[in-house]
Amino acid sequence: PARRPSRVLPKTTPSFSSSTFSVAFSSTTSRSPIAIAISRPHPPTTTIHLGLLQFLALPPPQSSINSASGAEDSHSPDTGGLGCKRGFVEALAFGRHCRRRPPSPPGPPCIPGFLHFLGPVVIASREEGEGTAGCSEDLPSADRRLRRCGVTLSCLSSPRSMEECGGGPPLKSEGLAAGEPRTPPPGSHSGCSDNGAGVGGRRHDVGSQNYQHSPLQHYYSQRLPDFLQSVNLKYVKLGYHYLITHLLTLLLVPVMVVILLEAGRTSPDDLHKLWLGLQYNLVGILVCSAFLVFGATVYCMSRPRPVYLIDHACYRAPDHLQVSHSKFVKHSRLSGAFSDSAMEFQYKILERSGLGDETYLPEAIHQVPPRPSMAAAREEAEMVMFGALDILFRNTGVRPKDIGVLVVNCSLFNPTPSLSAMIINKYKLRGNIRSFNLGGMGCSAGVIAIDLAKDLLQVHGGTYAVVVSTENITQNLYFGNRKSMLIPNCLFRVGGAAVLLSNHRADRRRAKYRLVHVVRTHRGADDKAFHCVFQEQDETDRVGVSLSKDLMAIAGVALKTNITTLGPLVLPISEQLLFFATLVVKKLFNNKVKPYIPDFKLAFEHFCIHAGGRAVIDELEKNLQLRPIHVEASRMTLHRFGNTSSSSIWYELSYIEAKGRIQRGHRIWQISFGSGFKCNSAVWQAFRTVKPSPDNPWHDCIHRYPVELVDGVSQHLDQQ
Repeated sequence: PARRPSRVLPKTTPSFSSSTFSVAFSSTTSRSPIAIAISRPHPPTTTIHLGLLQFLALPPPQSSINSASGAEDSHSPDTGGLGCKRGFVEALAFGRHCRRRPPSPPGPPCIPGFLHFLGPVVIASREEGEGTAGCSEDLPSADRRLRRCGVTLSCLSSPRSMEECGGGPPLKSEGLAAGEPRTPPPGSHSGCSDNGAGVGGRRHDVGSQNYQHSPLQHYYSQRLPDFLQSVNLKYVKLGYHYLITHLLTLLLVPVMVVILLEAGRTSPDDLHKLWLGLQYNLVGILVCSAFLVFGATVYCMSRPRPVYLIDHACYRAPDHLQVSHSKFVKHSRLSGAFSDSAMEFQYKILERSGLGDETYLPEAIHQVPPRPSMAAAREEAEMVMFGALDILFRNTGVRPKDIGVLVVNCSLFNPTPSLSAMIINKYKLRGNIRSFNLGGMGCSAGVIAIDLAKDLLQVHGGTYAVVVSTENITQNLYFGNRKSMLIPNCLFRVGGAAVLLSNHRADRRRAKYRLVHVVRTHRGADDKAFHCVFQEQDETDRVGVSLSKDLMAIAGVALKTNITTLGPLVLPISEQLLFFATLVVKKLFNNKVKPYIPDFKLAFEHFCIHAGGRAVIDELEKNLQLRPIHVEASRMTLHRFGNTSSSSIWYELSYIEAKGRIQRGHRIWQISFGSGFKCNSAVWQAFRTVKPSPDNPWHDCIHRYPVELVDGVSQHLDQQ
């Protein structure tokens, strides 16, 4: 027969009209639901659902108490008691039902006292013959503990049903004489008694009847976690951050409520009086209006023009220019320019550098022997710059004639005419374009070029600016044996990026990001910082770039200075207060106090750290307390493309876009280091959820990343 719809009854002294029903309840301290089914010989007639059976908290009904002396147990609508009459009790783990069994001889009385602590109870009917194939799950340990005390939630009807439920043999309950105490099974806890008192339970006095909470309650109470010990302080700090950040809003709420209440009490007579007052003070109103208009005009004119990033493009060289570790070592040996110790040193550096086997070197270096001529260097520059610009113009739809500002940066290759002139000649840019060529500024020149373009866009309105960042490898590979000058051979690879900026307010709708801050730090006044990255000749007059052993320490000082300047601009007020308090304590009381490192994860969602090498990324991850996902883009860019100098931060941004991680409002921190010594930061904010651009350099390989690196060597590729 079809089920009848459920109906909700009051929670006070419920009565039951069904003859067969099941009780399912769950405890707030237990992870899995427990169900009790009390079956009667005849089929059910209705279905009852209750939110809470309060009668379970009542003492056992008198009928249950008297059943120990041979009286027949029953339940009464008046008392709401729960009894067992010629039925059997089945424990159903995880909400499954045992097969129905014929009624068994009268067993021990049901003791509702152990149900006192249980929470919501749902009573539902079970149709005749309804059920599953049997209870195959093992009963929980709490059930077994109850069985020792003479109270069981498992199938008590027969040995067969008990075996199907996995609970072992049933308790011996038949043949009890009137007044004969029930004997618990061997090995049961000494604290168990026939009245349902559990181990360590709390005893209640109800008339002459005493009973305790069940061992189930005691069992779970011992497993409750200590909340105070489990509180993670980082969440307390996060709550403090939210409180401080929204403190002004919280303070303004009551003020706005008061204003609205006062405005609601304003009568039409009050408004009429205000209008009359304004008519008699016309001169004052005009003066105030003039001041307001003047102030608004000055504010609008003094506001800096917004700088939008329309799109960016990164160049990926053709596959025939890829160089694996083995190919690099083989060609280096065939060149005959390196000693055995120099080759061994380069091999060790290459294996631990974090570079993969798919990086690129220019055509001239692939030849044996290499031919680093000026013509080959120009070909490399044109290949990279024109390749990136072609992608940029194609994706944005901007005509080259619309470009008003051009900034090109390349540290080691500065021919005449300049690289910017090569671009103007190639794309026939207009004659009044403001072009700049930045050289010798190292790997941080990309952010410097962005800063220069930003300043020019503040002055010249309604125009576009293009920034091209690249490096040239052809004439700058070192063919000598000084170890400090061999490291760049193992790290630097071919790459370049082109970025389109705009100050058109109409471009806000299609722009990806808005430039928020640019912070530049220069440590050139310090001699060690000035010489830590230095282009020079070795003993054999071979030119190369030497890297000092103090590079990481100097980079750390430059980074500290940079983030100290950047912090107040981007960090929430809570982090600034903590930093200031720690600084005051350190200065006034104890110089040994560990300085507080602000949590920049509260200020930025994404980090583009210059992929200068594995050691640089490791140090920033440690010092800034970043998680692996925050430096994933830097590590994967280093692995796939190598150190592409100033353009590496744009390959990293392309990686994050290809992963689909940038959402509206997300903030991106680009940080780069360069010779001098310089540390520069750029902060961008996303206007929308950013999708990868066409011809993204990661478009056909992003599914293979991230790769797992052990000591800089890739182990396997994760399919994502």
